[in-house]
Parts: sequence; C-alpha cells; structure tokens
Amino acid sequence: MSDSILIRSAVPSESRLLSNLAFRSKAFWGYSPEFMESCRDELTIEGDQIAADDASHVVCEFDGKIVGFYVLRRISPTAFDLQALFVNPGDIGSGHGRQLMTHALQSVSKQGGRTLQVQSDPNATRFYEAAGAYQIGLLESGSIPGRQLPLLQIDVHVTGSDVA
Repeated sequence: MSDSILIRSAVPSESRLLSNLAFRSKAFWGYSPEFMESCRDELTIEGDQIAADDASHVVCEFDGKIVGFYVLRRISPTAFDLQALFVNPGDIGSGHGRQLMTHALQSVSKQGGRTLQVQSDPNATRFYEAAGAYQIGLLESGSIPGRQLPLLQIDVHVTGSDVA
C-alpha cells in the first residue's frame, strides 16, 4: 500500500539502524564533525536497550521504511521522559515527527502519566513548544561538558481517551 504509515515497537535487531538515524538527524542541524563525534555514544541505541522493559522504543515506518523513532521512559508514577525523538533528515517537515510526538503523548496518557519531560536540542525546542512544551529549567548535556540544554515539560491532559 502506498503512503502507508505504521507506528510500532522497535526490535533489538534495528538498533544499528536507529543509532545511524539518530546520528544523521542530529547532524542535520549543522554541528561540526568533532561535536558529532562527542555525541556518538549518547546517540547510540543498543539492542539490549530495546529489549529491556525500562523504556519503550517506538518507530515510525513510511512505505515500509523506518523514518523516525522515539524512546520513552517512566520516571515516576505520573511523569515520563522523552529520551529521544529523531526523524530521518530527508523526512523532517513531513509530519512524521508530529505523528511520533502525538503517539508518545497518547502512550503517556494511557499509562496514567500527567507530564512528559524532554531535554531538548536547542534547534528542536520550537518543535516541542508546538506540542505544548514549556521550559522548566536547564540540564547539562550528557555529551558535551558545560553545555546546558533546555529542559522542557508538556502537561498531558486526559479527557476520556483523548490527549489535549
């Protein structure tokens, strides 16, 4: 079927593909090769991480090809952390990121979550703000010592099965 979109759980054998997608997506913002190498470990997804029960790894397929993914982890009974959301550079602006974000918010809501936190790349802040995020602080980058990144939060409101 043409133009078909599928959002599903990732499988461990997709770890390399997801790692490469994350690296290419981060590089989209024009960071230097040195900066990108500093981020490589943080952008690497291992098969055992996908297989573990402590986080959800979710991919978006378009016409049978993975075009994006997110990683969601519960941090308290009502709070979740969006640890990653990346879209293939050629698909940025296609709406796949928005679909992944909507899916993540729905997942949080279904699991009784009320807030979703995101440590955002500064270039992605507007994307998250469009989904209702607001800044609640700064956190140091896990890759670049001294680099402060926006810590954002989205309040998840539940009305029946709808996320507002």
